[in-house]
Amino acid sequence: MASPPAKKANFSVSPLPFPPFPPGLVLAGGAVRVYLADCSLLQVLVPIANGTEPMEAVITVDVLRRAGADVAVASVEPGSTQVAGAWGVKLAADALLSDLANAEFDLISLPGGMPGSSNLRDCKLLENMVKKHAEKGKLYAAICAAPAVALGPWGLLNGLKATCYPSFMDKLPSEVNAVESRVQIDGNCVTSRGPGTAMEYSVVLVEQLYGKEKADEVAGPMVMRPHHGVEFSMKELNSTSWNVGEAPKILVPIANGTEEMEATMIIDILRRAKANVVVSSLEETLEIVASRKVKMVADVLFDDALKQQYDLILLPGGLGGAQAYAESDKLIGLIKKQAEENKLYGAICASPAIALEPHDLLKGKKATSFPALWNKLSDQSECKNRVVVDGNLITSQGPGTSMEFSLAIVEKLFGRERALELAKTMVFM
Repeated sequence: MASPPAKKANFSVSPLPFPPFPPGLVLAGGAVRVYLADCSLLQVLVPIANGTEPMEAVITVDVLRRAGADVAVASVEPGSTQVAGAWGVKLAADALLSDLANAEFDLISLPGGMPGSSNLRDCKLLENMVKKHAEKGKLYAAICAAPAVALGPWGLLNGLKATCYPSFMDKLPSEVNAVESRVQIDGNCVTSRGPGTAMEYSVVLVEQLYGKEKADEVAGPMVMRPHHGVEFSMKELNSTSWNVGEAPKILVPIANGTEEMEATMIIDILRRAKANVVVSSLEETLEIVASRKVKMVADVLFDDALKQQYDLILLPGGLGGAQAYAESDKLIGLIKKQAEENKLYGAICASPAIALEPHDLLKGKKATSFPALWNKLSDQSECKNRVVVDGNLITSQGPGTSMEFSLAIVEKLFGRERALELAKTMVFM
């Protein structure tokens, strides 16, 4: 019987823009691609599983959708589109992988994390799809543990230069030319090292699909670091102790339109630091649809979150999310109470300008925000700093500063040593 015709995955997302090209990028021999910039909508598959590293999955999806790619997030978990990612971050896929078995893609990108990478490796359908995809000379990629745990055992790195998470380098098969690049391209294969290289990796994927002009166009508005892999810093004024104990309780509200990269990095990194992070939905359901259509699942509804007290309240950005925060009387009331009691609060990207400034929550404070919104800040004297701490307030600029923002919070809560340790663990530096 003839096999059914291949079908295109169809998950349309409105293209929206995002840093300088990563100096850690290495191109191996033959890594010259014909760019497909002005052709039909490019199709990308990002499979996810229980234990997937959420930062790596979400950043890849977000950045590629900013470039205009049609990205299908597919769960390999039987019968369930919802997956429990690493660090308790819950995501909902667009579809089951089994529903996309006959679809054709221009790129398949595997996020890392453990046991997420093992769960991807053990999915026979995914293995067959990626192998057929690679045989056709199409672009495939993996980050963190996934190159060593999935692509390696599938034989898809043989004879290629490849990198992966540092502690998995010895698990790359002997047929692989293992290198320590932050991002490595060899032919149709792209590999990278971890959460701290995920944004660089994603921009490289954009360049491979669309060309450097599009990659630069996407990278710019994301406010990426000018130099990857270096130490991070913050501008601090009116320094005060943030020591609230070893397990600070932190509230991260999310809403439809929240910037998913920012929310995911904040939640993931602070949980890595052993903070007690509560993710609450301002919508009527736990599941929200973020700014680039990633489906995030909160721990509790906001009314339930109100029953608790918090050491720190943090607002991710995204224009839609920031507007939702600004319009929530209950949330603004909670933050005002937090500020009046001299407790900790913060915001990133659009939220300082859209949610905090109009409610006088930046009054007498130095702050920053997404650069295009600096003109909405009443005091712009410190806005060019990537992360600004003023007493009990912390603010930052955008997706590309989210990791610095989160690590600055770790530094204030737990000390510089723990922040540096986390940064190295994530291959941020």
